[in-house]
Amino acid sequence: MAETEVVQADAWATGVTPDSYPTQYVREGLSAAGVCTVAQVVATEPGRRVAVGGVVTHRQRPGTAGGVTFLSLEDETGLLNVICTAGLWRRFRKVARSARAMVVRGRVESADGAVNLLAEHLAPLSLTTAGPSRDFR
Repeated sequence: MAETEVVQADAWATGVTPDSYPTQYVREGLSAAGVCTVAQVVATEPGRRVAVGGVVTHRQRPGTAGGVTFLSLEDETGLLNVICTAGLWRRFRKVARSARAMVVRGRVESADGAVNLLAEHLAPLSLTTAGPSRDFR
């Protein structure tokens, strides 16, 4: 089996890919399109607008968040918290609710050592090896 076929089989059978990460197979194209890694976003100064691509591992909407939804976006370099306002969620509802992986454009925020991305645009990212996210639990 080719390396990508092994990764697909691992993801299908176990839900994890222990030897690689799905985004690494599309990183060259993402980088060419100006899409950052999570590590690059974390190192970016607050207020800057960036695009980052990754697998959605969690979707959470706490009752106390006033309609704000939080996504956890992961790539081969790390995990990033993405903040989606209620208006953004309505505008990009289909992608926001169903995409296993996405490219998020937004503004970098940093407070108390935690880096977040305030989302402004969501687009699906096709990854054949991404498993389902853990949503709204």
